[in-house]
Amino acid sequence: MSWADIYPWSPPEPGEPVVRRLYDQVRGAILSGALKPGGRLPSSRDFSTRLGVARASVVAAYDLLLAEGYAVGRAGSGTYVSSDLSGVIDVKPQAPPTSAPPPPIPARARILDEITFPTPQAEPRLFATGRTLLDARALDAWSVSTRRALRTLGPVHFGYSDAAGERPLREAITDYLRAARGVVCDPDQVIVTSGAQHAVDIAARLLLHPGDRVWMEDPGYPATLHALASAGVAVQHVAVDRSGLVVSEGVAAAPDARVVFVTPSHQYPLGVTLSMARRLELLAWARETGAWIVEDDYASEFRYAGPPLASLQGLDGGERVIYVGTLNKALFPGLRMGYAVVPKALATAFANARQVIDRQPPTLTQAILLDFMREGHFAAHIRRRRLADKAKRDALATALTEQMGDVFEVHVPDQGMHLIAYFKDGRSDLDAEAAADRAGIYVRAISRLYRAVEPRSGLMLGFSGFPARTMASGVARLKKALS
Repeated sequence: MSWADIYPWSPPEPGEPVVRRLYDQVRGAILSGALKPGGRLPSSRDFSTRLGVARASVVAAYDLLLAEGYAVGRAGSGTYVSSDLSGVIDVKPQAPPTSAPPPPIPARARILDEITFPTPQAEPRLFATGRTLLDARALDAWSVSTRRALRTLGPVHFGYSDAAGERPLREAITDYLRAARGVVCDPDQVIVTSGAQHAVDIAARLLLHPGDRVWMEDPGYPATLHALASAGVAVQHVAVDRSGLVVSEGVAAAPDARVVFVTPSHQYPLGVTLSMARRLELLAWARETGAWIVEDDYASEFRYAGPPLASLQGLDGGERVIYVGTLNKALFPGLRMGYAVVPKALATAFANARQVIDRQPPTLTQAILLDFMREGHFAAHIRRRRLADKAKRDALATALTEQMGDVFEVHVPDQGMHLIAYFKDGRSDLDAEAAADRAGIYVRAISRLYRAVEPRSGLMLGFSGFPARTMASGVARLKKALS
C-alpha cells in the first residue's frame, strides 16, 4: 500500500489547526486498519518532509496519539501503533470501523425528545409571557449589591457549600414568606432551587413512583406536565372553573391519587383563584387519604385587588404541602433562583436530591440576593412593581375592550403577569396565534393547554415585561393582524 493510500493528505480547512489534521489522519489510519497494531509510524522528520509541514506539528500530533493510547514510544527506535489495540479494531487494510446499532432510546428519553419548547426570543416581542422589567432604582440597587458581594468574596465561594442554600438567605426567605404569605416554616425547611420548575421536578422525583396517579389542573402549566410525563406517572386531568380546581371531580376520578399539583393563587393559565371553600376541601381530602399537595405559588407577589388569600401551606400547617415559589418572576428570569418549603420529614431528602441533581445553588448569586433583601430593596421593588404591573394590566384590558370588544371577552385577573382574552365567536386561537406571529406579536393560544376538558378558544397576553404606554398600539397591531 502506498504512502498516499495510508496518508491521503489535504491541507487543513481555514482555522483548523495543522496538528489536529495530522492527528486525525494518523488516528483514522489506525482505526481503519491501514496501520496495524505494533506497526511503526514514520519518523517525525520523514513525515514533516513528505507533507511539507513543520516538524513541530508532527511531534505535537504524535504526543496526542501517545497520550490517548493510540501509539507507544520505544527509546531509540521510534513511535509504534499500540499493540493493545489488537483485537479491538479491524486490522484489515482500509476496512471501515465496525458499526453496531445504538442502544434503544429509553421511554422517558422519547417522551422528552417529543416535547417542543418555545424558542427563546433574543428580542422581546410584545405580549410575550414570563418577562419582567426592573426600574432604574432596582437596577442601581442590584448593581450596588453585586459590587458589594464581589468585594467581600469569602471562603464559601471557593469551595462547595450547602446544597439547600446558604443559611442566611434561607433565613431571609423564611422571614419574607411568613410575613407576605403566612407560610409556616423555619429555615431548615427552605431549599433554594433554580426556580419553581426545578422544585416541582424534585418533588416529582421524591414523591412518586412510575404508575402513581396524580391530579393536575386542566388546563394547566405545560412544564409541570412535562415533569410528570418524564416521571412515568398517570396524570388525572382535573377541570378548573371560576373557583379554581374542581376538587370533587378529582376525588371522583382518582381518589387514590398520591400527589396534587395546583396553582391556587393564580391558576395557570386561566388566572382564577382557588376559593377558600375549595382550599379547605382539598386539604381535608389530602388529610383523609395521605396525599401530598405541591402548591406552586409562582406569582404570589403580584396581587392587585386586596390581600392575597392564605397559602395552602399555611392553612395546613406544613404537614403535607410542598410550597414552591420563584424569585425569577419577582426580579428577572435570568436570576435562576427559587425555593421550596417542604415538610420537616422531607427536608433532608429534598436537600439531598437537590445535591444529586445540581450539587448546590451558586453562592455568588445567593450573596447578591441576600444583600438586596437585607437592604430593603426587594420589598421596595415589589411594592413599586405591583403598582406598575397593575397599570400595565389595566392599560392592556382597556385597549382590548375599547379596540376589540366585539371580538374578545377579556378576563381581568386580580393577580399575575398575563391576562386571557376569550374569543366571542369561537374562532381558532391557533390561527390567531399564527397571524399574530407573522405580525411580530407574541400571543399564546390557550386551547393547546387543555388535555381532557373541552378547550376554550382564547389568547394569553403578557403585560409584565412591557411599558404601559405600548399596550394600546400593540392591541392596534393585533387587531390588524387578526382582521
